[in-house]
Amino acid sequence: MRSTCSTDSRTAAVTTGTLYVVATPIGNLRDITLRALDVLKAVDLVAAEDTRKTARLMAHFGLSAPLISYHEYNEAARAPDLVGRLQQGAAIALVTNAGTPGVSDPGYRLVTAAVDAGLRVVPVPGVTAATAALSASGLATDAFVFEGFLSKKAGRRLQQIQTLAYETRTVILYESPQRIRVLIEELIVAFGDRRAVLAREMTKLHEELIRGRLSEVLSTLRSRAEVKGECTLLVAGRTEAGPSSWETAREELRRGLKSRSRGLSELAREVAHNHGLPRQAVYAEAMKIKAERTSSENGSDSISND
Repeated sequence: MRSTCSTDSRTAAVTTGTLYVVATPIGNLRDITLRALDVLKAVDLVAAEDTRKTARLMAHFGLSAPLISYHEYNEAARAPDLVGRLQQGAAIALVTNAGTPGVSDPGYRLVTAAVDAGLRVVPVPGVTAATAALSASGLATDAFVFEGFLSKKAGRRLQQIQTLAYETRTVILYESPQRIRVLIEELIVAFGDRRAVLAREMTKLHEELIRGRLSEVLSTLRSRAEVKGECTLLVAGRTEAGPSSWETAREELRRGLKSRSRGLSELAREVAHNHGLPRQAVYAEAMKIKAERTSSENGSDSISND
């Protein structure tokens, strides 16, 4: 265990028995903070999501603290061991491959276990893709909701999307480059064609922010053979539709139901898209109008049969 003597410049940045939650760069290595470098230099151990990637980061800055793996597949078993080391006086830094631990990355279990054990947990803040993208998006920043990665389970995912469709705050999502087009297609159905920004390769050489309606962002991505880099998608919050918007939508629903040229779900999806209204709300309105029409038609039949 290293000494904590105040004359030891190596350890001036840390105290014993403390867990440091250290943010690391999401791309550009120069985004690391001076304080993060001080902490990583002084701790007894660095718990890393991927020790190989963190070793390259450490080597770049001439750091040599011992590394131990801590990722989503071993965190349940590793957390008690790390808490035990903290209780014995070790100063430990928790890092992920990029960004802030615990924000759509491993870290929650260890932080919670340390807090429950009465240990000191210290944040060493830095860059996070969500806030970096939000700051340059041009969308509302006074209130936002960060959902991270949506569930891969179809039922749970649909529920999440339908709930987010009613959010009036800016919505921030993470998605892989392989699935980003599918995600935007899903959002258009539920959200309507809202303003959006796709931030790709944040802080890296090929950083890109694609702005426009969701359909325009999707069109840009469809024009490319492939999409590269982790993606942060920001979507404008819902704005309350005025009475005129809803009345126009209802008229369109009535015409569509009368013509019977499309199924109810397809009709609701199209009307929601045309008027920027939540699909589920439009579908419910379509069901109501259909029920009223059926009731009216049945009533007419009863009168004519008398």
